[in-house]
Amino acid sequence: MNPGQINIESNINIPDDVISEVPGIAYGVPDLDGVVKIYIKDRDTGVSFACVEAELSNGKTVDQKAVGWTTAVIAGLALLASAVTSGLGHSNTAAHVAANALSLFGFFQAQAIIGMTAVPLPPVVASWTQNFQWTLGIIRVGFLEDLCTWYQRATGGTPTTLLSNLNTASVQVQKRSLETTHRLLMQAHDQLIKRTGSNIGAASTGTKTVIVHGIKRVGFRARIETTNIFLTGLIFFIVFVLLTAVCVALFKAFCEAAVKAGWFKGDKFEDFRTGWKVVLKGILFRLVLIGYPQICILCLWELTQRDSAAEVVLALFFFISMSLALAWASLKVFRIAKRSVQMHKNPAYILYSDPSALNKWGFLYVQFRATAYYFIMPMLVYILIKALFIAFAQSSDKAQAIALVIIEVGFLIGVCILRPWMDKKTNAFNISIAVINFLNSIFLLVFTAIFSQPDIVTGVMGVIFFIMNAAFSLILLILVLIATIYAIVSKNPDTRYQPMRDDRGSFIKSQSQLNTELDALGATARGDMTQKGFYSRDLDGDEDSFSSDGKHHGNDAAGIPLPPGTAHSTHEPPRSPIDPNMQYLPSDGGNRHGQPYSDKPRGMYNSDNASSRPGADMPLMNPNDRGQTGSPYHRANSAHSNNGGYRQQNNTSPWQRGAGYDH
Repeated sequence: MNPGQINIESNINIPDDVISEVPGIAYGVPDLDGVVKIYIKDRDTGVSFACVEAELSNGKTVDQKAVGWTTAVIAGLALLASAVTSGLGHSNTAAHVAANALSLFGFFQAQAIIGMTAVPLPPVVASWTQNFQWTLGIIRVGFLEDLCTWYQRATGGTPTTLLSNLNTASVQVQKRSLETTHRLLMQAHDQLIKRTGSNIGAASTGTKTVIVHGIKRVGFRARIETTNIFLTGLIFFIVFVLLTAVCVALFKAFCEAAVKAGWFKGDKFEDFRTGWKVVLKGILFRLVLIGYPQICILCLWELTQRDSAAEVVLALFFFISMSLALAWASLKVFRIAKRSVQMHKNPAYILYSDPSALNKWGFLYVQFRATAYYFIMPMLVYILIKALFIAFAQSSDKAQAIALVIIEVGFLIGVCILRPWMDKKTNAFNISIAVINFLNSIFLLVFTAIFSQPDIVTGVMGVIFFIMNAAFSLILLILVLIATIYAIVSKNPDTRYQPMRDDRGSFIKSQSQLNTELDALGATARGDMTQKGFYSRDLDGDEDSFSSDGKHHGNDAAGIPLPPGTAHSTHEPPRSPIDPNMQYLPSDGGNRHGQPYSDKPRGMYNSDNASSRPGADMPLMNPNDRGQTGSPYHRANSAHSNNGGYRQQNNTSPWQRGAGYDH
């Protein structure tokens, strides 16, 4: 006799006195953690030599597809609303909605990660966390599973067949009483062998018992073969990224067609239509950040499973490439902020004044206050360390639980001290999530039975875990849904949020918001407006490195060519924008009433009142220099060769002496 699954279809009438002893909670609590055990004993000696165990269920469970779909739709709508409001110019609203949506999605991923731990979970906890496995790409699609199996076989792997061979394999989902049950079954098997003295087990040698836990438990509950878990999650991430890129391109085409057809005004989504490629790059980076926990866990876990050589290569490629991309982007933000501090004594200036930098790298820092731009680095380290323990410690539930407690308490202390998010409400939103994650890690530690508590205590704590997380998830969903609806239906949603204390709003410049000629003139003076609009500026230094060998090293922060004397130094005093070779005022100290530009009267100024205004009849520019360029730094070529000559000539003018032109 081997321990295995026994299919018994029968009805047993239970006496009323037994039913009266069943507590009422057994009929209302979903995923009832109940087990009935039947012991077979010897009549003469009373020794137990067999045991049959069955799980009790009242038919209710919290593992509902509606929960997964609802959470996915609300999180997706929030991200979409933030993108639309950003395109309409409501940057403050877009930042708040996007920050809350990303935090909500991160909390859902934390719930799914709990289900991936090797800790023996109560049934209600395992079912609740199963609702959020979609955030990590664990979604069953029939043809996709066939594709994964084919790919694994084609690349030299051997797929598992647990789901297709359930009639010959007894698959048991690990929970708190599994070890005791397995020990009783083995004891019963040994007793029967001794009593019969024959090889009874030979009749059922084809039956085997498989225990699944951790990531394998999640895949089995989702009806995904163990060897298909990694590839399923990876394919869903790739498909999601590609679909998003296609949708952005289609929206760009729709906007252009709508403007030409007159459905939209010309200024609708103008910033997006002007620099949609930069926006697309930023969106793809944001998707990489959202999917980073999923890729870290699945790719690192695949290195321990080695389903096939090709899948191992894929795991290494995606993990290394995404880690390097996010590390490089974080370093980019760090260097841009440092550059802004050195030049303007404020990290927000370059981070928010250049639309190119904001659209490409803003996903890393817009949710934080300007002075906490660096906090994305601790966040990435936090995600990576959690993924390492989840992927590599699948054989040790206690090690995972203790590590998660240390990680979560460290993260909670850090965010409580730094409070890095953009305002008080966003800080409260995220700190409350960190508190719940820390409490969940405490529950996990209890579920490992490290304190040797009774089974009833573990069951009750499982119910408390479910109630606490379900209530908190509902509150977060309501808050995000309200913010999303308000952002969509309100004409000016920015009035709902107070301006940021870091004054980022004053640095954010939109090409579509230059409503007056004075605004356009100021943008031109700053170097913002070029043939390609704002997106041709290089405030973020994306076209070069911040080292001395960058190919645009002779440009200032706005992309304007610097004079040769300052091209290699940012610490020299500012140069005059006036070309000293052009004679604006007479430098000979003589009569300033020189010969007029022409003998004819000049419009409203005639010869009678010209003499009453000293120098009024002087030409604005040297007539001989009208063919030259109007560059502020045109003196670069000729000024260096005759530096002493023109300095001596111009220094005689009292208008220029001491005004900063004699540097």
